[in-house]
Amino acid sequence: MDVLKIATAGSVDDGKSTLIGRILYDTKSLTTDKLEAIEARSKANGFDYLDFSLATDGLVAEREQGITIDVAHIYFSTKTKSYIIADTPGHIEYTRNMVTGASTSQASIILVDARKGVIEQTYRHFFINNLLRVKDVIVAINKMDLVDFSQEKYDAVKSDFEQLIAKSDYKEQNVTFIPVSALQGDNVVTKSENTPWYDGQTLLEHLEQLDAQDVFEKAEVRFPVQTVIRPKKDEFHDFRGYAGKLYGGDISVGDEVTILPSLTTSKIKEIFFFDQQFDTAGRGSSCTLTLEDDVNVSRGDMIVKSSEQPKVEKQLAATVCWMDNKQLLPGTNYLIQSGSSRILAKVKNISGTIATDFSGENTEQNSLGLNEIGKVQIQLSKPLAIDSYSKNKASGSFILIDSQTNNTAGVGFIG
Repeated sequence: MDVLKIATAGSVDDGKSTLIGRILYDTKSLTTDKLEAIEARSKANGFDYLDFSLATDGLVAEREQGITIDVAHIYFSTKTKSYIIADTPGHIEYTRNMVTGASTSQASIILVDARKGVIEQTYRHFFINNLLRVKDVIVAINKMDLVDFSQEKYDAVKSDFEQLIAKSDYKEQNVTFIPVSALQGDNVVTKSENTPWYDGQTLLEHLEQLDAQDVFEKAEVRFPVQTVIRPKKDEFHDFRGYAGKLYGGDISVGDEVTILPSLTTSKIKEIFFFDQQFDTAGRGSSCTLTLEDDVNVSRGDMIVKSSEQPKVEKQLAATVCWMDNKQLLPGTNYLIQSGSSRILAKVKNISGTIATDFSGENTEQNSLGLNEIGKVQIQLSKPLAIDSYSKNKASGSFILIDSQTNNTAGVGFIG
């Protein structure tokens, strides 16, 4: 069964958690004890309706404040597809959480309050989706019940959002608008009689027809080596395999390959999935490869098709989202991890911060604070195989690690 990964985003009180809870309720994905707990809690809070946000807001602070703070992953299935929803917080101080939730998603739901329309946080949420190249965006114009299901209100919000699309890399066919009421369930799972002027699909119907391809789209073959397999048994005395996950495309026995960064060449001899042997491995497969030649391959190296080689560079320019309380400053050292390769890196320059409302860059600022996004030049201690993020997400992204705390300090996307 296909698995579709979805990120949600919206400003405070736009109803993200309520929308997800409604989907779970209407698809009968809530267990009996969970439903009973929601009913009891809703009654205790004095509500005359079910508070579906309680289905996702798991932290005590979230339930007490009625907001989402951390990224929660929710799982449910229909007859045709399985879903993983990343319920991300809407506050500006949790931008890093939004980036984390959207980084592995194929689709995104951005909620907009029909009463408030497009606001500053809406710009930020759409900017992050554009930065991370999330393939499909659904704009759920929520709380239509509070504006009497007005088509005029819906059209006004849609028109404002279309101005955002014009500033982005998206085409209009990749952005879908749906009027919903998460609280009452209008156009979430079932078609609403309150919006006779809307002839599109419900939210779930739209999700059901999306192509649930792997988040790493079809591109050139990239195989970061995770570990070298050398069995201790006598019968496999001469076996030497290279285990990892295959990104970008398929690879087959007999393909000519190059090992990076050494640039040595060989051919694929065998492909193993545990104890089974195959002629071809598809993208997204975790497998073990053997080579025809006894060449030096180690963890952190990358195996690619000889006809599809990436750049091998000792410096790179990237867009970085900063996730640490300690500022990013020129001259500071970090560990950079790309795939299975982890090497020393030094920040050469920060050319400016990027405004998340699509208004451009501030070139006067040469530092990055928590949740800020900017253009950064990085010097590497040794060559690294890289692609642009637009070409290959797997080899076009990286994380920066603070060597003293071992915290993930930032995430980068190579230009």
